[in-house]
Amino acid sequence: MEDLIKDWGYIALFAYSFGGGFVGLVVAGVLSYAGDLNIYISILVAGVSNFLGDQFLFTLARKNKMYAKDMMKKYGRKVALAHLMMRRYGSFVVFFQKYIYGIKTLIPLAMGITKYSSKKFVFFNILATALWAVIVGYASYTAGSYILNSSEDFKYIGLGIVVVVFLILSLIFRRV
Repeated sequence: MEDLIKDWGYIALFAYSFGGGFVGLVVAGVLSYAGDLNIYISILVAGVSNFLGDQFLFTLARKNKMYAKDMMKKYGRKVALAHLMMRRYGSFVVFFQKYIYGIKTLIPLAMGITKYSSKKFVFFNILATALWAVIVGYASYTAGSYILNSSEDFKYIGLGIVVVVFLILSLIFRRV
């Protein structure tokens, strides 16, 4: 299993981080603590992929507004929240969206539909992605000892708790 992680871990992290990447980077941080991956490479891979994913969504919305609007129709409340956050926080919403489940993909789409400056989005997206990758990567690396020790103590019970917490959080954020 360790060989599989070492051979394919960064590729999987890149693919996962293109569409979000929070959980992927946390797992990579813990695996880096365990010695299976390198934390610096993990942060770089997740950051680059996350940046490219947001740029892709922004550009998609900018070049094909009707398609982006059709994509966002089923997320009416979340799109409304995204627009409220854009009005309230301006460019800094790019920083917040990295951490809020459910609107991570909607903010770049919503900004791409508007007349928001492409250059400004690139600038803030670079800063936000670098900050996100460093914070999440190092926090998970630092917590790696605790997470690995907890997993040894609880084994299957811990896994069950993580799954239940994840499902509860998913249901809570789905309603937002």
